[in-house]
Amino acid sequence: MPVTLHDSLTRSPRELHPSQPDGVYRFYNCGPTVYAPAHIGNFRTFVVNDLIRRVLELEFGPDKVKHVRNITDVDDKTIRRSREEGRPLAAVTKEWTDKFHADCDALNCLRPHVEPTATGHIPEQVGMIAELMQKGHAYASADGSVYFKVGSFPGYGALSRVKERELQVGSTLSHKPQSTDADEKEDGSDFALWKSWKPEDGDVKWPGPSGAAAGRPGWHIECSAMSRKHLGETIDLHTGGVDLLFPHHENEIAQSECCTGHQFAKHWYHSEHLLVDGKKMSKSLGNMYTLADLQAKGFSPMALRYALLTGHPRKQLNFTLDSLHGAEKALTTLRHFRATLSPKGGDAAPFEPIFAALRDDLNTPAALGALFTIVNRGPSGIEAAAFERVLFALGLDLTAKPLQISAPAEICALAEQRWAAKQAKNWAEADRLRGAITALGWSMLDSKTEYKLEKK
Repeated sequence: MPVTLHDSLTRSPRELHPSQPDGVYRFYNCGPTVYAPAHIGNFRTFVVNDLIRRVLELEFGPDKVKHVRNITDVDDKTIRRSREEGRPLAAVTKEWTDKFHADCDALNCLRPHVEPTATGHIPEQVGMIAELMQKGHAYASADGSVYFKVGSFPGYGALSRVKERELQVGSTLSHKPQSTDADEKEDGSDFALWKSWKPEDGDVKWPGPSGAAAGRPGWHIECSAMSRKHLGETIDLHTGGVDLLFPHHENEIAQSECCTGHQFAKHWYHSEHLLVDGKKMSKSLGNMYTLADLQAKGFSPMALRYALLTGHPRKQLNFTLDSLHGAEKALTTLRHFRATLSPKGGDAAPFEPIFAALRDDLNTPAALGALFTIVNRGPSGIEAAAFERVLFALGLDLTAKPLQISAPAEICALAEQRWAAKQAKNWAEADRLRGAITALGWSMLDSKTEYKLEKK
């Protein structure tokens, strides 16, 4: 059974096959903008991309997959953070790049084969912009910025169907509200390839293409230039979160295909948004968790990975702290199952429904359901090596233990009082003390013979 993925361009499932004679499957996904810690919504996308990488390696072989993920280390946000902190741009972006790598490692995400940075590929971006200008697809404005001429690319909007919704070339309607540089554009729908230097950019600037001022690249050209250098003019698969579908990926297609004259990506895949407690993540709602936030509450990175796999990647997933409790229990069950497997012989066939589910548009809920059907039947006759292959495919590291966080003395004292009240069948006092513990941000979980405390 071949691997199939939904294609965002054709709106249909399509089989994955390497397109180049060397048989290497070329795969690009958009990486982080490194100015702050990535949140768990970001990591849903990165975990999905890691899952794709693992399934591809199992299908084609580890040496037949080339995975590139970029780092955006120069844009408005990174420059703003550098200015606010009074530190060089490179120092700020290195700090957050290192944090991102540490979080990815904790979530057991495989490192990409190549991880290019935008600042490390300025010549490639300038060269690509120059080609677009020479071919009539881009122009320099009065202030020395360079814009892509959307009207010069008839195929614009095919990925996102934006023309059917709102884009009207020749008007001031654009994919974003009227911007401060609108007066510099020939058309409101055009987008920046190169931004001329402004005083607030500090020392962040490079020589631009001929006819343009010194400045820095626009966000969209970065991915086009880096994927072209490291994967060639046509790639097999481009992925990202659904929030990048428009305008970022639409703009990548336009500038890449106008520059090279070749199809940019043969397949597009987008994962859906992560909700938290049924709502969109936002700082104002206080539900924008980072991995560090969840670790401080006592949850392991592997529990987060498991929780992120419980929903189909192309459907919105509602994340709750309760889902992390469930994930920790599921991981404990898998650890116990693994410990009972015999390393000698056994049958691999029972695991095939798991791989079939993953090959079928990354159906992770079906894969996990099939896995626990096997676990619930017991370990008899199961091949240990096949179980390890399942763990690799899902990226579950069962050697990573749940975190243990010691409760403060005040909480421990209340818990002891409540346990004593419960043993004495003083239910009213036990309930009162449980409420006090809850109000201080902890949960008390009882069994027949003991209790444990968990940070909420």
